[in-house]
Amino acid sequence: MSRDRMEIKMISAFLIKYSEIGIKGKNRYIFEDALVRRIKEKLEYCDGEFEVSKENGRVYIEAKSDFDYDEVVEELQKCFGIAHICPVVLVENKDFDNVLKELIDHMKAEFGDSAFTFKVFAKRSDKSYALKSPDICMKAGEVILKNLPNSKVDVKKPEVSVNIEIRQKAYVYVKSFKGPGGMPVGTSGKAMLLLSGGIDSPVAGYMMAKRGVKIEAVYFHAPPYTSERAKQKVVDLARIISDYTGEINLHVVNFTDIQMAIYDRCPHDELTIIMRRYMMKIAEDIARKTDCMSLITGESVGQVASQTMQSLVATNAVCTMPVFRPVIAFDKQDIIDISEKINTFETSILPYEDCCTTFVAKHPVTKPEVSQIERSERKLEDIIDDMLATAIDSREIINVKK
Repeated sequence: MSRDRMEIKMISAFLIKYSEIGIKGKNRYIFEDALVRRIKEKLEYCDGEFEVSKENGRVYIEAKSDFDYDEVVEELQKCFGIAHICPVVLVENKDFDNVLKELIDHMKAEFGDSAFTFKVFAKRSDKSYALKSPDICMKAGEVILKNLPNSKVDVKKPEVSVNIEIRQKAYVYVKSFKGPGGMPVGTSGKAMLLLSGGIDSPVAGYMMAKRGVKIEAVYFHAPPYTSERAKQKVVDLARIISDYTGEINLHVVNFTDIQMAIYDRCPHDELTIIMRRYMMKIAEDIARKTDCMSLITGESVGQVASQTMQSLVATNAVCTMPVFRPVIAFDKQDIIDISEKINTFETSILPYEDCCTTFVAKHPVTKPEVSQIERSERKLEDIIDDMLATAIDSREIINVKK
């Protein structure tokens, strides 16, 4: 274990705080229950046994065995819905002298002889407790000053927030780790992500999952023009973001025949737009078969020829489902920053091209007219329906998880 052994021994629980869930009304319990389920899923990847419960706007994780402190914090920081993770010392005996003893032992293990300023905060959900919150704060402050002589009270901008909560048990904690925020995955429906091997689409999936959306994904593979390494790259990207989103069903569609038909029959400056339109049609069909309510793409206005305003209009024209584009107004560097944060960047830049980049025209149309694109697509009308059905029915489904 990488932290001080004394501290790890003292930390026996984690207090989980949420923010946005707290503004929900009578259905708040639905979001709380979803958060509890997701926390349990994340803890399955940690050594040790844990009990997760909720009480009065709080979620508690109590360790029932030895565990790795850093491992637990790292997993919880990838759990959407969590605002803060507070490692707490759980005090079974709520006698205040005993609570203070546990608090001082914990603070000595955490800060040693360091100089710091502090303020005490108290919550007393157990209204039968002898001391009221102001008395708890005052008495705890006196004991801290006496036992940690390098400490000093600062009620305006304390370096350390000392927290004491009196509930069925007593909880004391002096530090907090920032969580990812957002909403628990699964509380906002399910959507189909068009996942390529690039930088943008994994970030788009991550961002929608942060709003509580359960993710499925579709990848368009074009062998032999795209290699098995390109496919594996996408599987790897799905696995990385599944650490945040939960498991993902990745639908791998063989797009080669459709792509070659477009190449043979349609104007080359319209190749990318027409390919994108058929990808959206296929993605929407699979989305309906898997109970998804919308599509997600990583498109950003003006980034490439297929993402001009006119191109996006032409692409959208084939869809009846909503299409969410969470990075639509982001600069490329903004997207890269998030990809580095979620560890997809290094995989995204591996030099294995997807089917969109393999057949890029030298001079792609940037301001396509929907009517003209539809005229070009009529050259495919004798074969395209069967091709679409074959591509959808023959798709490979890979269940991807951490």
